[in-house]
Amino acid sequence: MQLYVGDIIQVKKQHPCGSSEFEIMRTGMDFRIKCLGCGKQIWIDRPKLEKRIKTIVKREEVQE
Repeated sequence: MQLYVGDIIQVKKQHPCGSSEFEIMRTGMDFRIKCLGCGKQIWIDRPKLEKRIKTIVKREEVQE
């Protein structure tokens, strides 16, 4: 799955603040995602994140 910094994703399970949308802040083996509801940043590994993604809401334009 191709995910880029700046993408907005929707996950299957809501964050405790009630939001289910996150912005990708860092990519690699571990991802840093930021909750768009409360601003909390979370570190999560790639397999767990890919399993939890419901849809990509906004795709960041990639410059080749």
